[in-house]
Amino acid sequence: MKNSKNLFIILLLVLTIVWFLADTLAPEPFTYFSFRAVFVQYSGVIAMSLMSVAMLLALRPKFIEPYLDGLDKMYRLHKWLGITAAIFAISHWWMAQGTKWMVGWGWLEKPVRKAGQGRELSEIESFFRSQRGFAESVGEWAFYGAIILIVLALIKYFPYHWFVKTHKLIAISYLVLVYHTIILMKLDYWVQPVGWIMALLLLGGTISAILTLTGKIGASRKAQGTVSKLNYYPNLKVLETTITMDENWKGHEAGQFAYVTVDKSEGAHPYTIASAWNDKKELVFITKALGDHTSRLKDKLKEGMNLTVEGPYGCFDFKDEQEHQIWVGAGIGITPFIAKLKQRKQSAKNISVDLFHPTAEFEETAIEQLKKDAKEAGVNIHILVSGKDKRLSAEQIRSEVSAWKSSSIWFCGPQGFGQTLKEDFITNGLDAKHFHQEIFQMR
Repeated sequence: MKNSKNLFIILLLVLTIVWFLADTLAPEPFTYFSFRAVFVQYSGVIAMSLMSVAMLLALRPKFIEPYLDGLDKMYRLHKWLGITAAIFAISHWWMAQGTKWMVGWGWLEKPVRKAGQGRELSEIESFFRSQRGFAESVGEWAFYGAIILIVLALIKYFPYHWFVKTHKLIAISYLVLVYHTIILMKLDYWVQPVGWIMALLLLGGTISAILTLTGKIGASRKAQGTVSKLNYYPNLKVLETTITMDENWKGHEAGQFAYVTVDKSEGAHPYTIASAWNDKKELVFITKALGDHTSRLKDKLKEGMNLTVEGPYGCFDFKDEQEHQIWVGAGIGITPFIAKLKQRKQSAKNISVDLFHPTAEFEETAIEQLKKDAKEAGVNIHILVSGKDKRLSAEQIRSEVSAWKSSSIWFCGPQGFGQTLKEDFITNGLDAKHFHQEIFQMR
């Protein structure tokens, strides 16, 4: 998360600095309308720059994943960029459109335009001026569309499959806003650093938008698979799906996840991989019925069905220099740890591990299999069942693992619970860099 925050702050600072190299927010003479003119330019540049970077991140670029510590953190940055771009866009819209309303209401008096100085406009300037009215009009409607789509993306109760479809439409709004930006940004900016950066970002964002609209995101990382086995645990409402992959799947690390397309009309859904890669070329996904899509999977999936799998993604890979690790898999968050248990059975066990698995539901068959996997992997397992055992806390973990200060902690589960554990451990002396949390939220 630290790298994501750093990149976010650096991006805002760099964009602001290069803009100030070209303009100022303190024009002479300083009046409401002179300030409005420069603020509209500044807010527009920042909004479109951040939106462009968000469009680039939507492509799920593999090369930046390690720096941002995984696609889950990358999407968190994508969300921050979208929200911040929306804030700047709203302020941009209000200064542009709200001022016109205030003039109409009699709250402001529009300054009289100075007579022209007789300077002959170049063909480029004439063209840009001729497009201003249309660019303002379509830009305003594209802004309304983008804001509505961003708000829908932030509403947790908005169904995921509708989110996937509607969020894709932001690419259309973005392309219209690119035209709006090119026409209305000051011509002088284009020959300065702010213009060069804007040109690169708008080009990259435009390419990203086109790839999004044509369904090309992750195309090079897609492979075909066939459902070979299904196992349903009714008490847990959990479905275990085994998929045999074709030669295009090049393998994965324990703890990574993939996007799986069961129904093209619903789009791809992210699932953590619950298996180690082996010669059988099989992937195992463990899904819990938490929503409309996952609740229907047990009825929709059939053995022999073909699926599309995209990935692998994520950096929740258990790689660090600590001699001991503490794993916390809360509820369905146990999935990446199941994959790591299976991987440990196939490799040298040079790191000692304590695995804590708090769960609200109990399925004896599943728990016994988990215990068996842990024993074969040389992992000390602690299972806590709600209603029977007390709620897992950082204090309890410290009491059961004496070497916790020299350990790394790997957490997957409810985000709030993970944050509580993290703050407690850091307060008691754990180095923040040794707490790893999978943020499995793609919206």
